[in-house]
Amino acid sequence: MATTSATARRARRLVRAITSGLAVALLVTLIAFLVREKFDPLVRLDEGAIRTATAYTRERPALRSALLAWQEITQPIHLYIVMTAVCLWVWLARRRTTLAWWAFVTMMLGWNLALVLKYVVQRARPVVDDPVSHSPGYSFPSGHAANAAIVATVVVLLCWPLLRRGGRVILLVVAATFVLSVCLDRVFLGVHYPSDVTAGVLLGCGLVLASWLGLLGWQPPDHPLHDSLHPHRKEAP
Repeated sequence: MATTSATARRARRLVRAITSGLAVALLVTLIAFLVREKFDPLVRLDEGAIRTATAYTRERPALRSALLAWQEITQPIHLYIVMTAVCLWVWLARRRTTLAWWAFVTMMLGWNLALVLKYVVQRARPVVDDPVSHSPGYSFPSGHAANAAIVATVVVLLCWPLLRRGGRVILLVVAATFVLSVCLDRVFLGVHYPSDVTAGVLLGCGLVLASWLGLLGWQPPDHPLHDSLHPHRKEAP
């Protein structure tokens, strides 16, 4: 009976993981469809936001310099160099091999999925009369936004069981601020539309969360992974 119950719980977790992944895929696909079809309200919203944002940046050289610096710092390759070191620490220092490999594989899959989607949708970059910055490649989804969301979500999930309530609140605020700053950077530099960064964040957060639910679903309740989620839980006497 206990084995049947455990199997049922694992099955429910896997169903939640698949459902979450499909829901995110549907949202991103819907935005991509509207982009490909040049849905007029979306196009007008995107282009209006780009004109306003780049005009604001153009009048403030110090802001432009800061945005360009942040663009370079948050290049996906730089984020993943740092996160590879974090995964090694989780593996070697914390002895959480499953978590380390889950984080690394999920991040690499997300990075490449965002690149593949760019070539599927093939949206051109914003066209601005007096551009603030230039970036190569296609526009949808924003690679910077997607990878920032992937990294932030992975860090939250890795650090969550190590922190108390106050630390968790701080972690969420820092992670959300980081992702928002990257999204604003892309729009105010005029290299991505708001819909590009929105899709990037949905893709990044959704992929990691679905992957996490899937990981939990594959593990039995007595697996060390489940214990790592509740490090402060004490056994009943």
